[in-house]
Amino acid sequence: MTNHTKLLENYYNKFNEDKRLNSRRGQVEFTTNLKYIEKYIPLGAKILDVGAGTGKYSLYLDKLGYDVEAVELVKQNLNVIKKKKPTLKSYLGNALDLSFLKENTYDAILLFGPIYHLKKRSEQLKAIEEAKRLLKPNGLLFISYCMNEYAIITHGFKDGNILTSIASGKVDENFHILEKGNELYDYVRLEDINFIQEKSNLKRLKLVSSDGASSYIKDTLNKMDQSTFEVFLNYHLKTCERQELLGASTHILDILKK
Repeated sequence: MTNHTKLLENYYNKFNEDKRLNSRRGQVEFTTNLKYIEKYIPLGAKILDVGAGTGKYSLYLDKLGYDVEAVELVKQNLNVIKKKKPTLKSYLGNALDLSFLKENTYDAILLFGPIYHLKKRSEQLKAIEEAKRLLKPNGLLFISYCMNEYAIITHGFKDGNILTSIASGKVDENFHILEKGNELYDYVRLEDINFIQEKSNLKRLKLVSSDGASSYIKDTLNKMDQSTFEVFLNYHLKTCERQELLGASTHILDILKK
């Protein structure tokens, strides 16, 4: 087990991912990602959820009628999936090595966590190559990224860490967050996502802001009555593909075709 894997296990043993996705800002992300999954993947298709966490997507998609399998790095998370649905095929595994699974097997693969926990471009590309190997011809790959500007604005300026981050070399002169130390997340800009897509030799179908402004106004969202929140969700779904909003989102969803 690598040091990075240990750090991830320690992090997710304490972090409640289900609670995050059940929050209002989490509902925005979850609803948006599901909209595009259902748009591009026909019901009954075979889906592999890599980095499945505690199974929020896997179990929901299985219930809808997709043929779902899950891979999860953190044993505690995997045990939660198995407890929730013992019959769901779920495996302990790493996105960088999926050799225990057969190539050309899946209609679609979800990488909703692994890529933003892999901080080296070489590792991100390796994880994508592993996914490509498992996809059927014309199979679809859904990748989630954490965005640079959200982290700079919130963790940097809002939380008062920008000066120490610059002084410690974690942020360069162009305010791009650099790989440094034991941080668990990689933060990207649109040009980084485009670079990865081009190197992966995959065709882009759509680039989507999964959560838009929801993380910036999470306190406001929590105070909204349900009717107003539904209007916000409708606004987000109508604007989540707009180019001017993509880079400032917390998460970006890249939908690619083999």
